[in-house]
Amino acid sequence: MHRGTAALALALAIASAPSLGQQRALNPHIGYVFPAGARRGETVVVTAGGQALMGARAACITGSGVSVAVEGYDRPITQREVQQIRERLEEASKRLYGSSLDGRARTGLRNLAEMARIAREAGVTEEQLRKLREFAQSRNDPKKQPNPQIAEQVTLKITVEADAAPGPRELRIATPLGLSNPVRFHIGVLAEHIEAEPNDVEPNDLGADLPVLVNGQILPGDVDRFSFSARKGARLVVRVEARGLIPYLADAVPGWFQAVAVLRDARGKELAFADDFRFDPDPAFVVTIPEDGRYTLSIADSIYRGREDFVYRVTLGEVPFVTGVFPLGCTAGAQAAVEARGWNLTSARMKPATATPGVQLVSLPGTAVPSNRVPFAVDTLPSVPEKEPNDARARAQDLRGPAGVDGRIDKPGDVDVYRVAGKPGAPVVAEVFARRLGSPLDSALEFTDAAGRRVAANDDHVDKAAGLLTHHADSRAEAVLPPSGVLYLAVRDAQRHGGPEYAYRLRVGPPRPDFELRVTPASVNLRAGGRAAITVFALRRDGFQDEIALRLKDAPRGFDIQGGTIPAGAEKVRLTISAPPAGRDEPYALRLEGVATIHGTEVVREAVPCEDMMQAFAYQHLVPADEWAVAVLGRSFGGPALSVRQSGRVAIPSGGTVRVPVTALFRPLLGEIDFSLSEPPEGISIAEVVRGAGGLELVLRAEAGNPKPGTRGNLIVEAFREPPRERDGKRPGAGARRLPLGLLPALPFEVVSR
Repeated sequence: MHRGTAALALALAIASAPSLGQQRALNPHIGYVFPAGARRGETVVVTAGGQALMGARAACITGSGVSVAVEGYDRPITQREVQQIRERLEEASKRLYGSSLDGRARTGLRNLAEMARIAREAGVTEEQLRKLREFAQSRNDPKKQPNPQIAEQVTLKITVEADAAPGPRELRIATPLGLSNPVRFHIGVLAEHIEAEPNDVEPNDLGADLPVLVNGQILPGDVDRFSFSARKGARLVVRVEARGLIPYLADAVPGWFQAVAVLRDARGKELAFADDFRFDPDPAFVVTIPEDGRYTLSIADSIYRGREDFVYRVTLGEVPFVTGVFPLGCTAGAQAAVEARGWNLTSARMKPATATPGVQLVSLPGTAVPSNRVPFAVDTLPSVPEKEPNDARARAQDLRGPAGVDGRIDKPGDVDVYRVAGKPGAPVVAEVFARRLGSPLDSALEFTDAAGRRVAANDDHVDKAAGLLTHHADSRAEAVLPPSGVLYLAVRDAQRHGGPEYAYRLRVGPPRPDFELRVTPASVNLRAGGRAAITVFALRRDGFQDEIALRLKDAPRGFDIQGGTIPAGAEKVRLTISAPPAGRDEPYALRLEGVATIHGTEVVREAVPCEDMMQAFAYQHLVPADEWAVAVLGRSFGGPALSVRQSGRVAIPSGGTVRVPVTALFRPLLGEIDFSLSEPPEGISIAEVVRGAGGLELVLRAEAGNPKPGTRGNLIVEAFREPPRERDGKRPGAGARRLPLGLLPALPFEVVSR
């Protein structure tokens, strides 16, 4: 009681401060976990900060060998609750002493027993006093910046079995509202140290038993320091994971925690500094220790920001780190001999699996401490090695037919030139895969004809599938072969850099129309028997513009999708997914695929689950997830509450209207509910809801000329009930909210001419 009552005066003095924000997200959200990993064979207590996590009952993690238990939940007190407590304390003070609380609060620090008596009289608990104290501290501590998106905390106990596979996993929390988004949690093999504050002046002592993995958080203006002993000649690697844990922050510039790492000797001399590793914002470096002694590593934000979600993990010691591989890819089914370069490598050879086309993450085999993982591409093109010298048109390397060329920009200013031959008038595409495969190359492509005239060129080509890149430095150019049937293709680094690490894989050949799919969100929450909206993105390649049919793959009985078509030329579509009539505790891992016909052949592509994440208030990125997790909650009562009597695509006249009948499982509902469109195309609206003896109809309108006739897509219709009016007939108060009643099945539509 002593600490709580001592803080009452301060807490009450700021009771009118701005609210933390009481609007809850409809879906549970995790902003961070700390620590963000654990060692095999150990148990760790983890704090997950987020929003809408009340009632957290369980957590799940991908892969085997790891179990998670929810230990507790906490949230900060709100402005409204502070005011309510203040009013209760005020009334108690007047009952006990006949005077207001304000006058007594000024002397409360000298009379704690009196303040405790007031609290008991008011029925204010020790827990409420603790939250009052924290509320006061958060308003006066510059290192505590209230943020409702990470204000709630769930305590988890994570147990990792000794044989659990090391590497990143995905952690989600289950609440009565459903599953949260996934966040990264790493399983490691090194001893793990969790920072102990304060360590901004006196560093935490890590001893001499390296390597070690350090977990920390950076608060505003914070610098974390760690001291350790090292021997002369040791090749010490420092590798920070910060953005690798939380890729994007919606409300911070540049959109992530920009970590800075500095290594100093016992005299304070700086031995190494890094705020990135090439194009990766997470710093990494290697230092040869000059003498036996003590050294200090410091971690901070580049502009001294900070918050609870500025979480990091630092690997420190003589561990392997791969800086690059060559080649960057191979033909499916080939025996790939891949050379690795880097620091503290006991082997320079990697043998990736090559049976299945796609990009995989590989690490050095046979090392006690796993190396970092790097991407390697497997495709169906025949691999062709670059042959030097090929730095001029006169020495251009011949390419005939489609090929995947494995090359390097060997030195600064180097240019690789290829002679591309084929049928006159045929289109030819050149595309570089370098930055997307971990190479520092910032490529530039140029097609020229026999006279040296530029035909086509490109520096940066945006690939929306590369959701973790913010500088799309790979190039793509398309040209038509002239009457001679020959073009020259030059590959260079746009910054005129080069070296052994500047590798590329160059695709050259005719266009290969194709597509990839992304589905968001990565966690879907459904009421049993109900529906939810999802979005599927079509990433179209080499001019493919046809329709794509969507379907669930091997889904359990009761799951279905509505509106499962991506119209020709469309980049995305919103549709609905419906759930079986009974829920269950564990989420389902569902799969979605798209089918299209390309050059007379049926092509099937599985959708990659993603989170649509915002960076720095403005930019959206599709960040891949490992699983598409679908939670089904509760139990239904006979089927979907709402449906439509409409088959096929709804034709909406441009400048006119069309009626869509709606049915309800419980018919009396029809007189009490209303409808709205969720994220409709511009120009389409619900003009009217017509209620009659025969039921209910939605009147859909399309503005004349916008959207244009021929526009296709899906309409997502939300049903809701307005909050009831007060007894005197007045409108409900500002705090009253609509009661959501679910979604209609996605309505496919087409705007037609009248």
